[in-house]
Amino acid sequence: MGDDDADKGTPENPEIGIATKTRAKPKKPSQYRVLMLNDDYTPMEFVVMVLKRFFRMDLDEATQVMLQVHQRGVGVCGVYPYEVAETKVNQVMDFAKQNQHPLQCTLEKA
Repeated sequence: MGDDDADKGTPENPEIGIATKTRAKPKKPSQYRVLMLNDDYTPMEFVVMVLKRFFRMDLDEATQVMLQVHQRGVGVCGVYPYEVAETKVNQVMDFAKQNQHPLQCTLEKA
């Protein structure tokens, strides 16, 4: 075997000496924050229920976010890929409407 054959591997182990291209990692999907907006009519208990139901928060976490919405006017419910965030916003808005509450939910790029 000459020096020219050194980069072609051996029959017993063809992996030796083979150069492989490293592939670019797939880009992570853009993330979006789901935001809940304060209003003067939706009861705090309803907001907590929504956070537990649609964002899988426990009572303490849901209460913290609800207080943030109440005191600061807006609270972050979670960060998700676009399709998931959009679905959650729609679920919250539909549920609020069914229960005759003006609760607003939106999304923004994280």
